[in-house]
Amino acid sequence: MSQQGERPAAEDDWWNRLYDESAPDIGPAARAGDTLDDRFDSAADAVAADDPPEPLDPPEPPEAAPEPARPRAWWETDAAARETPPRPTVPPRQRAPWEPPTTPERPPALPPLPPPEPPRTEPPRTEPPRTERPRTERPRTEPPLPDPARTERPRTEPPRPAPAVQAQTGGARPHVAYVGDGPPTYDAEPTALPAAQPQELDELVADTVLDGASYGTYTLRAVSIRGDSARYRGEPRRDALLTARFGTGDAALVLVAVASGARAAEGAHRAAADACRWIGTAVGRSHVRLSEDIRAGRRGDLKSGLHRLTDRSFGKLRASAAEQGVEPQEYTANLRCLLLSADPECRTRVFFGVGGGGLFRLRDGVWQDLEPLVPEPEAVTGAPVVGFGSPPSETPDGDRLTMDLGIATPPSPYIEAPPPPPAEPFRFRASVAHPGDALLLCSTGLAEPLRGEPALAKELGGRWADGEPPGLAAFLADTQVRVKGYADDRTAVAVWEA
Repeated sequence: MSQQGERPAAEDDWWNRLYDESAPDIGPAARAGDTLDDRFDSAADAVAADDPPEPLDPPEPPEAAPEPARPRAWWETDAAARETPPRPTVPPRQRAPWEPPTTPERPPALPPLPPPEPPRTEPPRTEPPRTERPRTERPRTEPPLPDPARTERPRTEPPRPAPAVQAQTGGARPHVAYVGDGPPTYDAEPTALPAAQPQELDELVADTVLDGASYGTYTLRAVSIRGDSARYRGEPRRDALLTARFGTGDAALVLVAVASGARAAEGAHRAAADACRWIGTAVGRSHVRLSEDIRAGRRGDLKSGLHRLTDRSFGKLRASAAEQGVEPQEYTANLRCLLLSADPECRTRVFFGVGGGGLFRLRDGVWQDLEPLVPEPEAVTGAPVVGFGSPPSETPDGDRLTMDLGIATPPSPYIEAPPPPPAEPFRFRASVAHPGDALLLCSTGLAEPLRGEPALAKELGGRWADGEPPGLAAFLADTQVRVKGYADDRTAVAVWEA
């Protein structure tokens, strides 16, 4: 109902007035009264048909609570924020005829909590006293209790490391750059590399070769180092080293060969390598018989057989020199070898070779020179004739020496080349090792300073006298202790007896 008390038209009449075809179209003249208030009154009349008539003076709605002040934006000043008019209060929307009446939903009531139960009163339990077992765990910081069955007396000195660990690390060794009156002339480290040819790269020789092994009751260390003078001039190492094992088990045989080429020869390093390779091939083919002779102690058979194998190897060297068109003395080498059995019950160490070098033994902290004595050439040639048809003489070691009668022999017409020069005497020695011994086989580059400089022998004797073999790195450092005036290649083979 309107404020004048008139009842609005029915719903169908209102619908026909809006959508009847006879209703005039709204034009520019009719839009003058089409205001917002007219539209609001029309919509209110449409929804008020089903509602009861409103009183003439409806009660005023309760005053709404003042809206909190709007927060000021970052671009507004304090005055602009205060001057902003409050938003008009919008009356609540009236329910439409098609909407169901809305009733405020109430939250479901919680079920009442049960009353708390009174505390139970039980008589105290009487339990027997508990006996705690002693704890077996102890704090980690406390040492374990000693076993009464294995009670040992306390040690007065710190425990010594195990031999295996000491052999691997080499122990604590003093750093000695050189011994003697003054420092050597050349630098201690390599300076220049040898010249290489593209088509001969397989002939290159490394500056240093290091090897080692352990069999039976001994430990083997082997090293070959280029000399200080060769390092400075860029020359190849003239020494050659070969370590090889033939066979398996206790019957295995270990061969270590050391060769040194002629100092002034151009192909000295090739001759040394050939000497090691050919003696290694010869020993490898006969290793079964050689191993049996060493374990059985057949000294005579070993000496004659190794002498024959050595002569064959040097015969190949002379044949190779003839193929290259050089003199035999220019393509030769000093050869020294050690034969070691892998049988723990065998302590026989066999040495053989031709040419200069050194064979030493360190026993009880004292060096012993084991170089076999060989007769001088004038001692076996040009001596007076004992008698026609006299038997050949023999040395104390049983070597048969043929006397030179001094009769000139004309050259054979079937020999085209001149006969080879007299070969170096063959050297042989078989010795039995004792526990704690250190056997050293070396080339002339180390043998000469050991014999000529007592300080070097004292230094190495102090390092190796404890009987424990050094590691590979420590052994390399030991053999590199330098002496002024000795700058040749050094090759050393050491055997420590357990």
